Amino acid sequence: MREASREPGLTMGLMRISTGVAMAALVAGSAIAQTAPTTGGAPAAGTLDPAAEQAPTTAAAAAPEFRLADGIVATVNDQIITGFDLRQRMLTVIAMSQVQPTEENIPAIQQQALQALIEERLQAQEIAKYETLIVTDEEVDQEITGMAQDAGVTPDQYMGFLAQGGIRPEQMRQQLRTEIGWRQLVGGRFNTRARVSRAQVEQALRQLSEAASRPQYLIGEIYIEASRVGGQQAAINGAEQLVAQMVQGAPFQAVARQFSAAPSAARGGDAGWIVQGTVQPALQTALDTLQVGQLSRPIAVEGGVYIIYMRDKRSGAATSLVTLRQAMIELPETAGEAEVAAATARLTALRPQLTCDNLLQRTSSEAGLLGSDLGESDVANLAPQFQQVARSAEVGTVSSPVRTPLGLHLVAVCGRRVGGAEIPSYREVEGRLQNQNLAMLARRYIRDLRADALIEVK
Repeated sequence: MREASREPGLTMGLMRISTGVAMAALVAGSAIAQTAPTTGGAPAAGTLDPAAEQAPTTAAAAAPEFRLADGIVATVNDQIITGFDLRQRMLTVIAMSQVQPTEENIPAIQQQALQALIEERLQAQEIAKYETLIVTDEEVDQEITGMAQDAGVTPDQYMGFLAQGGIRPEQMRQQLRTEIGWRQLVGGRFNTRARVSRAQVEQALRQLSEAASRPQYLIGEIYIEASRVGGQQAAINGAEQLVAQMVQGAPFQAVARQFSAAPSAARGGDAGWIVQGTVQPALQTALDTLQVGQLSRPIAVEGGVYIIYMRDKRSGAATSLVTLRQAMIELPETAGEAEVAAATARLTALRPQLTCDNLLQRTSSEAGLLGSDLGESDVANLAPQFQQVARSAEVGTVSSPVRTPLGLHLVAVCGRRVGGAEIPSYREVEGRLQNQNLAMLARRYIRDLRADALIEVK
C-alpha cells in the first residue's frame, strides 16, 4: 500500500550520524513510572556531568541481542530492507546515543531505525538518478575522520568502538555514503533558493541587538515531534525515558543527535544563547527555573515535547554603540568670542553640504578644517559634549557646532546599534538563516519522496 504523507524532521543527510532524527525516541506504552509535567512548569530531572557532553572514547558494551525475523521486513519502491539491515541500524542508534536498550524501549528503537532506513532507501534512489553524483571512498574516509575527531579518538579507534557494539564497517560506510550524497544533492538543488537577503539579515541582527540587554540562557534542546510517535502522550512518555537515560549517564549531545527532531540535532542539540522572552511561555518557565547543569523534565508544547539542558546563564549587558565622524576647527579654551563666532559661522555654512560619505573628503580640501573618522564607540565613553548628539541625533545627520576644550566640531552620526555580549556577526546570522531555509527545503523534499513512494512494511 502507499504510505500516507508525513512531515519528517531535518533529513539525516544534512548531518553526521543523524539516523532517524525525524523520529522521536519512544512510542505509547513504553512510559516509565513518572508523572508527566504540565506546561505550567518543568522541575529539574537532575544534574548532568558536563564532561558527558562529549562523545565516548571508551569501548562499546557488547552488542545487545534482538530477536528479529530473518528475511524482508519492508520494501521501498521494490527495494528491500532485511532483518539484518534493521538490526544493524538499531545497533547504530544505541551505540551513537548510548541509550541503554530495555524491554520497554527496544520496540521504539526498532521503529525509529526502520523509519530511518526507509528514508535512506528513498534518498539513495533519488541520488541514483544523477549519474554525476558519485561519493568516493575518500569522502567517506573524511567523514569518518571528522566523526572520530569529534569523539577525540583516531578513525581506527572509532570504527573499533562501533565494531565492539556489533556494527559492521561496511554497513556504516554505506550509511555515510548515502548521507554525503544526500547532503550534496540537497545543497546543489536548493542552495540558491535558501539564500537570504541583506534586509533579512539586518532585521535579524537588529532584533538580536535590541534583545542583548535581557537575561540570556545557553541551552541544549531535544525536541520530540508528537505526530511522529503516535500523539502527545506518547511523546511525553518517550521523553521521560530519554531523561532517565541521560540522568543515568547517556551523553546529552549523543542523545540529541539520534533522537531530536529539531535542526539543532546536527550540533548535538546546541541551541546557542536564547534571549528571555523569545520562546514559548512553557519553555520560558523552564529557563527561569533551571540552574546551570540541570536537565529539565519533559516540557509539553503544542505539537511535541522539549527537553532542555541548561548549560549556562548570564545577565543582559547591552551597550549603546554609535559610529561617528567629525569636522573640526581647532580653538583653544582661551579663544576670544570673535574667534568662536567666526568658526561657528563657517561650520554652520558648511554643515548642509556634509554627509557621512563626503565629510572626510570635504574636510581634507578645506584649509583650517580637520576631519576624522571616530569609528564605533560606546556612547558612555564619549566626551560629555558628544553624548547628547550620539544618543538623540538621527543616523545620517550632521550636528550643529559643538564646543569642546579642543575646538569646535560638527559631529556626523553614521551608525547606531545596541551591542551586547557575543552578538553574532553578520556572516554568522546569514549562515544561520540560510541553514534554516535549507533544512526546511530538505524536509519538503523527503516528504514529497515519501508521498510518491510505494512503501510496504511486512
